[in-house]
Amino acid sequence: MSHVTPSSPEASRRMARVRHCGTDIEIELRRALYVLGLRYRLQVPLLFNPRRVADIVFLGPRLAVFVDGCFWHGCPLHATWPKANAEFWRAKIEANRARDADTDRRLRELGWEVVRIWAHESPADASRHISEMVETRKQTRQTTITTDHEGFASAATKA
Repeated sequence: MSHVTPSSPEASRRMARVRHCGTDIEIELRRALYVLGLRYRLQVPLLFNPRRVADIVFLGPRLAVFVDGCFWHGCPLHATWPKANAEFWRAKIEANRARDADTDRRLRELGWEVVRIWAHESPADASRHISEMVETRKQTRQTTITTDHEGFASAATKA
């Protein structure tokens, strides 16, 4: 992506203030998940080369949550297409969409479930959906009991 000249100093300041993590919706979602008794990790790199980082991760159930901003990820309900530097922004947002689809595909190939939450979604509704997915993933994991050479039992889990 080539460097683009900001359309105005105000636009430049506004874009510089955009947070990449710890957004209001992320914090609200994390609080709602915590209230439901769910524990998670934050900003976990799940793929390397290219590096992809999930916003919220449940390691045991292998569930990756991404909180996507409506502008940056081209929400079908709320996306807007800027008029200033229109070609740059269309290419940027389309590249974000393509990267998201690639990330989802790669993670699913590795056995992860991917949840994408739009910034406009209710944190309470999203947290209930995520909680159900965590429980489902936990229940579907199979546990097999094996015995080592000395007769001790150990559990091995399969995703």
